Amino acid sequence: MLQRVSKIKLKQLATKFRVIAVVGPRQSGKTTLCRQVFPRKPYVSLENPDVAEFATTDPNGFLKQFKNGAILDEIQKLPHLFSYIQQIVDENPKPGFFILSGSNNFLMQQSISQTLAGRVAYLQLLPCSLKELKVAKLLHSLEHHIFNGSYPEPLYKKIDALDWYPNYVSTYVERDVRQIKNITDLSLFMKFLRLCAGRVGQLINLQSLGNDCGIDAKTVQAWLHILQASYIIYLLKPYYNNYNKRVIKAAKLYFYDTGVACSLLGIQNHNQVNSHALKGSLFENMVILDLLKQRLNNGLPDNLYYWRDKTGNELDVLLDNPTLTAIEIKAGETISSDYQNALLYFKNLATNQHIKTVLCYAGNNAQERSNGIIIKPWKKLI
Repeated sequence: MLQRVSKIKLKQLATKFRVIAVVGPRQSGKTTLCRQVFPRKPYVSLENPDVAEFATTDPNGFLKQFKNGAILDEIQKLPHLFSYIQQIVDENPKPGFFILSGSNNFLMQQSISQTLAGRVAYLQLLPCSLKELKVAKLLHSLEHHIFNGSYPEPLYKKIDALDWYPNYVSTYVERDVRQIKNITDLSLFMKFLRLCAGRVGQLINLQSLGNDCGIDAKTVQAWLHILQASYIIYLLKPYYNNYNKRVIKAAKLYFYDTGVACSLLGIQNHNQVNSHALKGSLFENMVILDLLKQRLNNGLPDNLYYWRDKTGNELDVLLDNPTLTAIEIKAGETISSDYQNALLYFKNLATNQHIKTVLCYAGNNAQERSNGIIIKPWKKLI
């Protein structure tokens, strides 16, 4: 069984907070993690129609059967339960009483902020990190990793990505999209999703996306919000803290999983990744999301940014942690001197602050250059 890094943080949170909310994409392993960490707690899926009916018609009776708390899965489906949970944990302030999980971040946060503020801790569980896959001996070549993605089920059960991801995407569209917002034209939404995949690693241009899809900018914004809330796309924010005020302020678009992006791009096997026009962007996507996983698995907030000025100078990632770390990501397997230019430019610009500079590339050799740049292979960015 895959051992998740966030297991340690989840145990720690359960000693301090009355309620823990484990959120993340569908099939990221939330249920498995919760049941591993809390084997003695009853597990209840609110997707079960009989359970949902009981919880709807008699919420007090439903919750009072759990004398020592429970794991309540897909809790966002029954938002009225949050008020009753608040009353129970106020009367019995035992830490780690209820463990809530859900795959719809928007609906979860909306309900929690109204009723459980101050009583709940969040843990976001994304698909497997490089470290987790390496320990489980499921990490292979770069092309395999980008194509197969990081979701536990297809990797652990050896399900072909060509079979798993199209079904995952269609299930997501049918269930989560309709739950957040009733989009009538699902084929148009799917076209929008594929257009997003074609723009991986690019600045978001609402007008361009809208024109290509035949929708207005407000609809583009609303649909991007849906994709964010259900953990399909990740928007990397710009960094503009005194380093040249003429900066680009649009976010950059990435996917929470490269397997989803590859499926939407129509990539049929791992060999096609090497020759694909978006190989560099997919590699960048993979590295950035693994950096995010390293943060979230330890219960730390998202502190990833990119930096770009209006003259075209750009850095792929800035980690504010608290020493600023500048990271440039290159899909080449051989280090070129040009790869270091953006790092040296930014380091020179921010002369009043100590900055760590890292170049992550698709090769295998780690180095530390005399100019202070640390060269790290993608497998050793952990």
